[in-house]
Amino acid sequence: MSGLIRSFLAPANTPETQFPLNNLPCGVFSDAEPPRCGMAIGDSILDVQALEARGLLRFGGTLQTGEWTEFMALGPDAWSRLRHDVTGLLAEGSPQEAAVRPFLRPQEGVVLHMPFRVAEYTDFYASRHHATNVGTMFRGVDNALPPNWLHMPIGYNGRASSVVVSGTDVRRPWGQVKGPDDSAPRFAPSARFDIELELGAVVGVASDHPLSVTEADAAIFGYVLLNDWSARDIQAWEYQPLGPFQAKATATSISPWIVMSEALRPFRCDTPARVVPLPDHLCDAGPMLFDIGLEAALAPAGKAETIITRTNYNEMYYSAAQQLAHHTTCGCPMRTGDLLGSGTISGPQKKNRGSLLELSWGGKEPLTLDTGEPRSFIEDGDRLTLRGAATGDGYLVGFGSCTGRVLPAVNDPYARDET
Repeated sequence: MSGLIRSFLAPANTPETQFPLNNLPCGVFSDAEPPRCGMAIGDSILDVQALEARGLLRFGGTLQTGEWTEFMALGPDAWSRLRHDVTGLLAEGSPQEAAVRPFLRPQEGVVLHMPFRVAEYTDFYASRHHATNVGTMFRGVDNALPPNWLHMPIGYNGRASSVVVSGTDVRRPWGQVKGPDDSAPRFAPSARFDIELELGAVVGVASDHPLSVTEADAAIFGYVLLNDWSARDIQAWEYQPLGPFQAKATATSISPWIVMSEALRPFRCDTPARVVPLPDHLCDAGPMLFDIGLEAALAPAGKAETIITRTNYNEMYYSAAQQLAHHTTCGCPMRTGDLLGSGTISGPQKKNRGSLLELSWGGKEPLTLDTGEPRSFIEDGDRLTLRGAATGDGYLVGFGSCTGRVLPAVNDPYARDET
């Protein structure tokens, strides 16, 4: 694994920064000017939109749109050239240092926006530990995994309109919930609101035909942290026979920085040994996962946070490339800006579970926060924060954070006004 690539910006050379020159994640920011494309470096943002306007970068005007969608559609050669060109501009000893410095903005104080147009959103269920934990809770250990689970990555089509950028508040949803007895369901706010610690793959290259795993891997522009907010009580009543619907439609939060696939290349690792052989179209095509440490924190309103779980993306059973390849097998067209959620990322131990549903074992084993408060599921005012980084030789390749605060449910939206 190569070491730190040094920049003329000293903060980018520290071992604790998530944004060294090895990383260069893509985001959209604004300060006194409208939203524009930038790349994080140290504690700064490089305004690549302005650099292209001045001719220091040349990508056909695709960096002038205030989002990364049009640039992503240029494909892997352009992605690699951007990283090469920006690395040269920011490298220690760069002859362009004086020309580049005016286009650096402090990260502190800027507003970060959705970095791309989400075309479609699909969420998967691809962690064996997570699927086994959830299945054991609801069906018993002997029937924990559905019969198809070891043969293909299970997923469902979600709502692109519900994807929001980190920092967006999330309102507790209403829905139909069912009690433990045979009484009729009631319409009420979710009492079992939850997170799912995931990684999201951002599709950069459109397709209209089945992709091999290798082709799918090449089509992924990069990755984001992803929190798939889940109303477990709504989900428990609605999911049979067609799966999640309203329980997953409230919001899906993503981190504002897209870490490009090329930046993660040094951290590739193999998927786990297969319990049964996969079909040929899903067979691993080399190391397809990444060694990325992940954590989730919960902070009650006005109080310090507690790290409630730590896990790693290398625990997944199916890679994003396998998920994308499977998505295309029926001829389903994929678009630039499609977002694929990995599914909850859980590890083998209780401390590695990626959802409160697992951590509290369905509410039967509440967590105790560092503040002394118990939690089985999210309470109003709680702020949830996801973080992740791959660790290199003296440097990190990080995602920043993905945060969201849960607001109380509104009054019954269907209640009649009797006044």
